[in-house]
Amino acid sequence: MDLAAVANGTQNNISDAGVSQSVAIDVLKKAQDIDQTTANALIQAIPQAPTTPNLPANLGKNVNTTA
Repeated sequence: MDLAAVANGTQNNISDAGVSQSVAIDVLKKAQDIDQTTANALIQAIPQAPTTPNLPANLGKNVNTTA
């Protein structure tokens, strides 16, 4: 058995695994960036709550606690 060939094959497999992990991490980061961009766009698309100036000034200031 040629130990040099086995060691060389093992080293290639390890380096290929490292490249695969690096690519997987880069793809994950890109997916997270896209998700963040989409979430920001959705947040910006939420309309502002309208103000209701026609309500009386005292409305909502007192709570009736009589049971």
